[in-house]
Amino acid sequence: MAGPVHHESHGGRATAGFGGPAVLFDVTRGGLADVFGEDRLVTLPATAFPPAAAGTEGARLLQAVGVPAGTLWLREHDTGGLPLVGDVIHVEDVEDAPEGAGAWPVIGWLLNAHLALDPGSGAVHAFDPDEEAVQQLHADVSSLVQVGLRFQRLLEEFSFDDDSDEEAGFERLDREVERVRRETSAVDPLPFQDDETVWSVIGDEIAAGQHFRGDSPGARSLRARSLRG
Repeated sequence: MAGPVHHESHGGRATAGFGGPAVLFDVTRGGLADVFGEDRLVTLPATAFPPAAAGTEGARLLQAVGVPAGTLWLREHDTGGLPLVGDVIHVEDVEDAPEGAGAWPVIGWLLNAHLALDPGSGAVHAFDPDEEAVQQLHADVSSLVQVGLRFQRLLEEFSFDDDSDEEAGFERLDREVERVRRETSAVDPLPFQDDETVWSVIGDEIAAGQHFRGDSPGARSLRARSLRG
């Protein structure tokens, strides 16, 4: 398989944003398009964000760069804009919910968690409506895009075909997932801060052979092995 994308700034060096504050990872529209194609990138228009968030670095990155569709999904919006956290969950029931969180825009979701952008800090928080819990998941939106593209590329390029047996293939897959964890955490420790974050759960599921879709090499390999078994 082709090696994972390396857009991150190792050693925690931040990179300049769109004329504003520095961002953690150097993610660009061109870099994502080279990997996934322009038609796979999903963005959010400036009009989708509430006024307090529209001009933030995170909002501008989602407008100009976007994310590859697949593992990470951006929230669909209507003419009224993105829903706010207070529109989708009862914030008062969420333990340790940050002050003002009810007014944050919900930009997407992972598994069953709503992803919200804090316009003040630029951080991305994951709200779990079932557990009535919240966790800061990314220090900024560039980190969210980075982890999404790393896992999505792994899912689309990994193949078990070069391995002599199934166990060897899954061991290699586990090493690739661990590589994403390790290289991300060197810059932003939040996405994999413990085993319970949404990204940690997704990483474990990918390592177990889940989330491979369509006609990807990994999906074809798993289907073929299932038929042989």
